[in-house]
Amino acid sequence: MASLLYVCVRPEVGAADAEHASFRRALGADVVDRLNLLDEPLDEARLEQYRGIVIGGSPFNVGDAVKSPLQQRVEHDLARIARRAIGGEVAAFFTCFSIGVVTRMLGGDVANGTPESASATVIRTTEAGASDPVFGPSAPALTVFTAHKESATAVPEGAVLLATNDACPVQAYRVGTHLYTAQFHPEPTPRDFADRMTFYRTTGYFDPEEFDLVQGQVLAASVTEGAALLRRFAEHFAPGA
Repeated sequence: MASLLYVCVRPEVGAADAEHASFRRALGADVVDRLNLLDEPLDEARLEQYRGIVIGGSPFNVGDAVKSPLQQRVEHDLARIARRAIGGEVAAFFTCFSIGVVTRMLGGDVANGTPESASATVIRTTEAGASDPVFGPSAPALTVFTAHKESATAVPEGAVLLATNDACPVQAYRVGTHLYTAQFHPEPTPRDFADRMTFYRTTGYFDPEEFDLVQGQVLAASVTEGAALLRRFAEHFAPGA
C-alpha cells in the first residue's frame, strides 16, 4: 500500500509543482504521490492505496457566482474524498479553498466577511485542539501563512473547532477522527510562500503595488509549526511513510 497522496487543484503548473514539493518536505516523506484533479476526475478505487491524503490550495472559491464545469467537478470530487475520510476509510487534511468545500458539504455557510491577506498570522488552539494528536503539541498558539478571500462563518454541524483567531474565527476543524481542515496553508516555508506570491500578484490576495513589502514581511517571518502539523498527521496516520 502506498502511504501518502497530494491532491492538486491549482491551475498554475509552476505553483502546483512547488506546492507538491512543499507538502512532501513538510510531511517528512520520501515519496508523496500526486493526483491532479484538474487533469483527471477522481477514481475512488485509487484512494484505497493510501493511508493519508493532503489537499492543496487553489484560486477557486466555493462562493464564486459563476463556476466552470471543471470547478464544479473538482468540488464534487473533493467532497467525495471528504466523505471517505469522515467514514474513516482514509485520513485527509484539506487546506485553503478546500475547507470551504467541506464546510458546504456539511451544510455550513462560507462567506467573504473574514478574509486574510497574504501574511504570517498567529492562530490559537482551542481546548479540543490542545488535546488533538495533530494540533495538540503546537498548543497554545502557532504562526502560519494565510491568504484567502472567503471562510466558514461558523463551525459546521458535526465538526470540532481546533484553531481560531480574531481575524478569521474558523481556522481549523476536525470531523470524526480522520478528516482535518485548515483555512491556512500549513506546508510552505517563508521562501516557498514568497515564491508562490509571484503567481498570484494580481489576483486579490494583496495589493500588487506593495508586492516587495509583503514579500519581505513573509520572508522575515518565523513559520515552522504548520509543517509540524503535517509531520504529525503523517506520523499518526501513515507511520513509516
